[in-house]
Amino acid sequence: QMNGIKNMIDNDRYCDDILIQLSAVDKSIKSLANLILENHMHTCLIEHIENKEYEIIDEIVELFKRFQ
Repeated sequence: QMNGIKNMIDNDRYCDDILIQLSAVDKSIKSLANLILENHMHTCLIEHIENKEYEIIDEIVELFKRFQ
């Protein structure tokens, strides 16, 4: 999709069309990031807590801060 946007820019396409495609990419990336974060919390987070490695909580807090 990014290559398509690059081609749109190279071909001097209308700015609105490019912005719509960029918005779609942004939403896709956010969706993927949320999926990975959810998986991380159900796997890695649980594993660290079971091993009494509580510093993982600080990592999760920092991740949430980045997503705001």
